Amino acid sequence: MSETTEGTPAYRYDAELAGQIELRWQAHWADHGTYHAPNPVGALAATDERIPSDKLFVQDMFPYPSGAGLHVGHPLGFIGTDVFARYHRMTGRNVLHTMGFDAFGLPAEQYAVQTGTHPRTTTEANIQRYLSQIRRLGLGHDERRRIATTDVDYYRWTQWIFLQIFNSYYDEKLDKARPIAELEKEYAQGRRATPDGRGWCELTRVEQRRIIDSHRLVYISEAPVNWAPGLGTVVANEEVTPDGRTERGNFPVFRRNLRQWMMRITAYADRLLDDLDLLDWPEQIKSMQRNWIGRSYGALVRFACGDETVEVFTTRPDTLFGNVGVVLAPEHPLVDRLTAPEWPADVDERWKGGAATPAEAVAAYRRATAQKSELDRQEARKKTGVFTGTYATNPVNGARVPVFVADYVLMGYGTGAIGIAPGEDQRDWDFATEYGLPIVRTVRPDDGFDGEAFTGDGPSVNSSRDDGFSLDGMYIAEAKKTITEWLEEHGKGHGTVQYKLRDWLFARQRYWGEPFPIVYDEDGLPIPLPEDQLPVELPEVDDYSPRTFDPEDADAEPSPPLSKATDWVEVTLDLGDGPKKYRRDTNVMPQWAGSCWYQLRYVDPENGERFVDPENERYWMGPRPAEHGANDPGGIDLYVGGVEHAVLHLLYSRFWHKVLYDLGHVSSKEPYRRLFNQGYIQAYAYTDARGVYVPVEEVEERDGKFYHRGEEVKQEYGKMGKSLKNVVTPDEMAANYGADTFRFYEMAMGPLEVSRPWATKDVVGAHRFLQRVWRLVVDERSGEPRVSDAEPTDADLRLLHRTIAGVREDFANLRFNTAGAKLIELNNHLTKTYGAAAATPRALAEPLVLMLAPLCPHVAEELWQRLGHPTSLAHGPFPVPDERYLVEETVEYPIQVNGKVRSRMTVPAEADTDAVRSAALADEKIAALLDGAEPRKVIVVPGRLVNVVK
Repeated sequence: MSETTEGTPAYRYDAELAGQIELRWQAHWADHGTYHAPNPVGALAATDERIPSDKLFVQDMFPYPSGAGLHVGHPLGFIGTDVFARYHRMTGRNVLHTMGFDAFGLPAEQYAVQTGTHPRTTTEANIQRYLSQIRRLGLGHDERRRIATTDVDYYRWTQWIFLQIFNSYYDEKLDKARPIAELEKEYAQGRRATPDGRGWCELTRVEQRRIIDSHRLVYISEAPVNWAPGLGTVVANEEVTPDGRTERGNFPVFRRNLRQWMMRITAYADRLLDDLDLLDWPEQIKSMQRNWIGRSYGALVRFACGDETVEVFTTRPDTLFGNVGVVLAPEHPLVDRLTAPEWPADVDERWKGGAATPAEAVAAYRRATAQKSELDRQEARKKTGVFTGTYATNPVNGARVPVFVADYVLMGYGTGAIGIAPGEDQRDWDFATEYGLPIVRTVRPDDGFDGEAFTGDGPSVNSSRDDGFSLDGMYIAEAKKTITEWLEEHGKGHGTVQYKLRDWLFARQRYWGEPFPIVYDEDGLPIPLPEDQLPVELPEVDDYSPRTFDPEDADAEPSPPLSKATDWVEVTLDLGDGPKKYRRDTNVMPQWAGSCWYQLRYVDPENGERFVDPENERYWMGPRPAEHGANDPGGIDLYVGGVEHAVLHLLYSRFWHKVLYDLGHVSSKEPYRRLFNQGYIQAYAYTDARGVYVPVEEVEERDGKFYHRGEEVKQEYGKMGKSLKNVVTPDEMAANYGADTFRFYEMAMGPLEVSRPWATKDVVGAHRFLQRVWRLVVDERSGEPRVSDAEPTDADLRLLHRTIAGVREDFANLRFNTAGAKLIELNNHLTKTYGAAAATPRALAEPLVLMLAPLCPHVAEELWQRLGHPTSLAHGPFPVPDERYLVEETVEYPIQVNGKVRSRMTVPAEADTDAVRSAALADEKIAALLDGAEPRKVIVVPGRLVNVVK
């Protein structure tokens, strides 16, 4: 039968046929290990003991397997990396491309709290749902390399890496991490002095341990955290709303100090900053990382306050003569000691905060500050504060200045204390204006300046001492240098470097995370477990929720879920000195932990002896100076993901990787050589007169307006989400059009790095394109190939090879939308030329199919097979352009007369300058303009234009 009962040809490429083809080829790829990338050594080594030297490691940012599944916006980057990987695989490269799951985290734990379902059960079900969706898209992943951070075999090595960091310290002389045992040896041999000068042997074991522990790259500290007693847990800054409440549950959040694990990422601040120059990353991302690290050059200045000294960090020491006050962060340790018992006489009422005493004012202000997020504190335009009742002395001019507590100063930057220089700092201007402090300009503003604080450069003013020392007339750079030298000479301060970057708070009061491979001894000291006792597995518990408290009880002590597993917490172990009782840590690692190193496990996922074999890591991630230059830091070749991970994930991953590099575990200095941020797919949503969202598929457009069941609705543009009732899933697209159509449409919508709106109605265009390609190769009625061995025309070959050259360049540079456009252009030409003919020349059909394969792999495989090829095209060949057909036969020249275009002509491309000149002068229009006169000059710009000067 050549037709269906409805009259449609039996072999027409429609959604049903596309689905059959796609499922068949996905099964074929899985059965034949088509996308398996061989390793140099180990379980995944090449069976024939040969491995291509030309490799490519492509990676997507770690997805979290949400139970909600995917909508069409999620796979944009995944399809992009797949196209890139497929192209390079077809050119003969050994391509490692896989995907795992960042599967620890709060959502599964929240579901467990609500339902009693173990988080692992929920997580594994979500992973299977996620896998079914991405497999339907035909992504060419090496399935053997999949991992999930919740796999015990994976987090065993996460715990092992934690121990490597815990058992290290940063040697500032060598500017690298070293094993902590080497530091202990230095103390024991007397090559390093103890803090109080006693000999190492004079110290007790506990004293020795406390000294050593103070140097570790992982240490325990009293750290300010976001404590939410209503949830019973600490929350990350990103989980706090601008009004200081939790995103989940809307509970108040308090800033308070808790005993927490910290990672000493600040030791790597300079390397994390300087090595950005080695990376092929978007400049926007580099800037975000630089700003987060926040290296600032300035001075540490000492303000005397009675018997106390307040150290103030400033990047503008040149403005010290204009300092009219000192502001401490509410958390500053000197606040209590500097708060006076009574208000001084004649104090401004605005400074009191409505309190009877400074202590009452400061206590109330601290309570209010504890409920604000750091972001809110920094961004609030209206500046608030209270006077401590104490005055300090400005060290450069002896002025008596008030000491305030204000929330716009953070302990996380500098010293947690600043000088108020309102003339040159807008925040200080706002504060000084609010509290009636004098404003002294120390830099003369530009003429005509009518603003408030002047932050530009200019000559110093009002900056002299009675002893003759003066900055007046100096511009900022010279003034900063001069005053810093004066501060150092007089013991009032010194030049220094400060960073915004703070050490990494590395603990959560949750259940669903990696347990710490640490126990505490009878003295409360942390003891690392030996490697042969890894992994430390999560115990089974009946209740997954932490103990919650009155939401307003800021002083409540956290009680994590693991504290309820008493048989697991209290444990007897033999750690080499006989059985002893220990206590496990009841916190777990933050979700960031598993995503800090997953690229290394992709390299060697089945290695039970090491987290990664050095030879495999060197092959996939080692530096390649011959390819990338002498300063190549190594790392994976392409990392693709959203800009929302620009700072923390990338910074934390780089930190872990650098520690591993220092300790000799990896050969690459950086984890991600090249980074690319894909855009987002956004969507329209519609609300009715009540403001309620209505299903997008039920909305009709008429005369530029939108209607739902006859009622006009309002169109909005932005996110795609279930609550907005505008979700479109890739499953729907695959069912209605086929996965290849969906892939082609997503890649053709625009540049990969640009966000774009989703429009289901436009998907049909991509489907029709594939139908036209199909008809060029396959007879819709018989299913037989309709190709011939006829020779293509010269015009056909010129367009073909221009397309090959352009598509190769586009694929290599992630320009998939323009590659698709070139394929559409070629296909339209071939359809117009051969669509009605009996057959398409094989010499044109086969290159078209091969070029289509990275974008639409299933239909390309099917067409390649129908063209008579018994093997998959996944490993090529990819067409190579014939240079003969890339050279233009003719060139069009615009002809100018006295600079104005008067005519155009076409000449052979090989025509020399004299021939072009003669042809231009022989042009009818030019000859008429010259009217027999000889031109004064004829200028020929080869390949571009001719200018005749009369």
